[in-house]
Amino acid sequence: MINLTILLSVAVILLIAIVFIFLLWVDYALGRKKHLKTVSRMNPSPAFANFVLFADGPSLFDDYFTELKKAKHHIHILFYIVKDEGIGQEFLTILKQKANEGVEVRLLLDWAGSLPIILNFKLRKELRSHGIQLAFAHTPTFPFLFYNVQARNHRKISVIDGKVGYLGGFNVGPEYINLDRKLTPWRDYHLKVNGEGAHTLQSVFLQDWADASNQLISKTEKYFPEDITKGSVEHQFKVNDGAFLKEEYIALIENAEQFIEIGTPYFIPDVEVMQHLLSALTRGVKVTIMIPYTSDHFLVKEASHRYLRPLLKAGAEVYEYKKGFYHAKAMIVDEVAVVGTANFDKRSFFLNDEINCYSEDLHFHKELSEVFHKDLANAEKLQYQDISGFNLKRQGKELLARCVDLFL
Repeated sequence: MINLTILLSVAVILLIAIVFIFLLWVDYALGRKKHLKTVSRMNPSPAFANFVLFADGPSLFDDYFTELKKAKHHIHILFYIVKDEGIGQEFLTILKQKANEGVEVRLLLDWAGSLPIILNFKLRKELRSHGIQLAFAHTPTFPFLFYNVQARNHRKISVIDGKVGYLGGFNVGPEYINLDRKLTPWRDYHLKVNGEGAHTLQSVFLQDWADASNQLISKTEKYFPEDITKGSVEHQFKVNDGAFLKEEYIALIENAEQFIEIGTPYFIPDVEVMQHLLSALTRGVKVTIMIPYTSDHFLVKEASHRYLRPLLKAGAEVYEYKKGFYHAKAMIVDEVAVVGTANFDKRSFFLNDEINCYSEDLHFHKELSEVFHKDLANAEKLQYQDISGFNLKRQGKELLARCVDLFL
């Protein structure tokens, strides 16, 4: 009798779990379907700018904070993560000071990435009391709550006086300036944009701000100044709102003739992207992938194994960065250089808002390639046998990761 009661209890629990998972799946599928009906491709026209490429946090934030302090009219900032500690407090103090001076300050944060700030009512009140306009992107809504909870604004954009812009992989927190023992030094790629490209970033920010705050800002000369240096690097920003990124990457891979180099903290592509990478290898294209040896999130490393194994068998070279943590998002495919906010994973392909910079400029291509290969020199080549064979712990984590790799 006791055994029967236990069995019935287990059966009920399993049934509830199955129904719950099914409802989540329906929510996600319908939410995704609705999103794809409304999303449109936003690829601004090619522009020119002068670029500065940063690969370490201390030098980036020294420059970034200097530019913020020089702002005269407005500061527009979008980050996925801002932490109210250490450098994050210094960052917020600068914004408060500039707002006190009469500079328009708009700070847009992703609701999930910066959840502690949402929960900190006192901090939010303080920021607004100084005149900072604060909004949060992708706050969960009904219907399709589960899908909406997963959608994130992963872009990191700053625009200062409509003339200077920044975008890339860095957020704002202690780990990004090498103050996390496990993840130090933090390696990332971030662009400073002087010139026409800053106007493109401004347009993207203003659209994201309107979506999050329901406040439309007129595209006047004070936000798009005419007295701006054109710049020398021709480029194109490509903006993705949980769609079209995969197709853009596939187009690059399909057209590759010599080499494909990918730098990403999370390598979790889908089957179609895998097929194109394997096809490139059969054409004789050299494929090099750099990922971190140390992971910053549970299961992301194990999630990559089932994709890396067939690539390794087909002749791809995979390297694990060992001198700290590698968080950069970059691709170099023949003459095309790409750097931005998008990871090479399903979350960036299908859920996140992202922005990447594409350029065939010879100087920028050379600079990004040199930085990538400098990091490659601090990485160790991964062998097929390192992630194959019987290993109960690894295989268990791989199985679990396989069930949730879309959301990692």
